[in-house]
Amino acid sequence: MLHPRARTMLLLSLPAVAIGIASSLILIVVMKIASVLQNLLWQRLPGTLGIAQDSPLWIIGVLTLTGIAVGLVIRFSQGHAGPDPACEPLIGAPVPPSALPGLIVALILGLAGGVSLGPEHPIMTVNIALAVAIGARLLPRVNRMEWTILASAGTIGALFGTPVAAALIFSQTLNGSSEVPLWDRLFAPLMAAAAGALTTGLFFHPHFSLPIAHYGQMEMTDILSGAIVAAIAIAAGMVAVWCLPRLHAMMHQMKNPVLVLGIGGFILGILGVIGGPVSLFKGLDEMQQMVANQAFSTSDYFLLAVIKLTALVVAAASGFRGGRIFPAVFVGVALGLMLHEHVPAVPAAITVSCAILGIVLVVTRDGWLSLFMAAVVVPNTTLLPLLCIVMLPAWLLLAGKPMMMVNRPKQQPPHDNV
Repeated sequence: MLHPRARTMLLLSLPAVAIGIASSLILIVVMKIASVLQNLLWQRLPGTLGIAQDSPLWIIGVLTLTGIAVGLVIRFSQGHAGPDPACEPLIGAPVPPSALPGLIVALILGLAGGVSLGPEHPIMTVNIALAVAIGARLLPRVNRMEWTILASAGTIGALFGTPVAAALIFSQTLNGSSEVPLWDRLFAPLMAAAAGALTTGLFFHPHFSLPIAHYGQMEMTDILSGAIVAAIAIAAGMVAVWCLPRLHAMMHQMKNPVLVLGIGGFILGILGVIGGPVSLFKGLDEMQQMVANQAFSTSDYFLLAVIKLTALVVAAASGFRGGRIFPAVFVGVALGLMLHEHVPAVPAAITVSCAILGIVLVVTRDGWLSLFMAAVVVPNTTLLPLLCIVMLPAWLLLAGKPMMMVNRPKQQPPHDNV
């Protein structure tokens, strides 16, 4: 017979598995539709018209029209496509289900149109809202927070293709008590994360790891090098943190989301022309292309890092629906490769992983997630002790510093007033 504690843990197992599977399927469907539309906009359509897909006019035109289209969705859809991601953490309060169709459409348009944001925040918002709305009807005795946690865990598992990230993130948020041990509270969320990860794996495998030269043995000087790299990435990220709320306030003085996002899309188009096609989109596939291109120099990597970070700030400040983690990883990879090219004596595995750790720490202010992203992009067990040590001065540098988020004004945001 099972202990009462075990029976308690099993109560939410079936809903947890269902939520994990559903979270993954929603992500897969959205990404598939976005991929088809992206292929149409950037491959088939310019080919049919006899225009090069990297033509400056095409890049600026597509991104400007994408901004206008997203602005129209936010302006006219019910619920105005959900909350502005620039004002929200990754895991937030559930939104009304009526806002979800507009949010999904805005996300798909942004992903396909080349906007430098990832799918993580909108997908998280959609899955949390659906889990809370459906769960409250089917099992009203389960509180909203439980549904939120399960949907968040399932989405994280689906996004990263492994439940490990969810285990790390929730181990610091679901603090165990003397009455309820931590792993009792982690049981259902990990079930959801595992179900989400396994479901994603049936359709595609998220590919984060880069072909970086293997790192052999840790030296004391490597710790100092890694700490310096992380500090440089943090400094770059804090510039973006300073710029985001100011640019957001300036752009949203125009009140009209169609105008704001149209201008934002135009600026993103100009940045895309400067950085080239590799600087567009959410950044995961593009960072693979960047590493594979042996022709890039130190200045090229520096330019890509600056362009991508600027595009991330512009996209977030404009109100595009998307997340900041994936493009931040691209920035970290570009910074790391630039520093390795500049100082070849420091292994690329150290510069890339520590730059990712620093920039993701700025964006998320989550130590476990930052370590996870650095470790999966540069998968090398020898690096783990070094990354854990480098995390300490990096965390000290960011203690008490503002987060990469806009403080929500007391009144409703402009797009809710129109």
